[in-house]
Amino acid sequence: MSLRGVRLAFISIVLAGAAFAQSADGGIAAVSPGDQGPAQTADEAFTTRVKTLEEQVVDLKEKIFRTKARLLLLQETVLGGDLSSGARAVIFHRNEMGSQFILESVAYALDGAPIFTKVDANGDLDKREEFEIFNGRIVPGNHQIAVRMVYRGHGYGIFSYLEGYKFKLQSNQTFNAEAGKVTTVKVVGFEKGGITSDIKDKPAIRYDISSAKDQATTKGGAGAPPVPETK
Repeated sequence: MSLRGVRLAFISIVLAGAAFAQSADGGIAAVSPGDQGPAQTADEAFTTRVKTLEEQVVDLKEKIFRTKARLLLLQETVLGGDLSSGARAVIFHRNEMGSQFILESVAYALDGAPIFTKVDANGDLDKREEFEIFNGRIVPGNHQIAVRMVYRGHGYGIFSYLEGYKFKLQSNQTFNAEAGKVTTVKVVGFEKGGITSDIKDKPAIRYDISSAKDQATTKGGAGAPPVPETK
């Protein structure tokens, strides 16, 4: 590709990012009283609107971060040429916690850049045993994953005292991404210790890491997977 072609491609990447940011600015809308269903007090309506706006802000931030990641990957593709000799990382979140712990929120960052954030107080997040966080090209070498999980105690019977408890876990892990290989990292929330362990010491995070030849780069050299999509 000529220097002029590289410049034109890079300009189109920047313009695409600017267009997304401009459209995102108008993506937050307040909830009107008519959408609330049964009549609410002024305080209840205000609380509902604030909660809705907070969720939308978190979602918007996640979209912006993911778009930045897409732009960086596209820039690398344009300026760096063939990425078939690079590395790929696939990151999964997995929940192996028992019913005494309800997952309320997760936040992931890769090399300091947020890649996934989800806050859910309704239980839907806790029901997902495993899901993909990231799947994309990265530079060969060492990388760091930072994770934050928040669990809520779910008590019953002799464990009724758990109701209202919060368990906040923070952890990070370094992994090595090799050129021409795909590194899979499963970040697992699990209960450590035995039956005699104190319940507050049970929540923990572990990392299951594996590496294999990236089949996408060995079949014709042009099978690089798509960059992470904004949802």
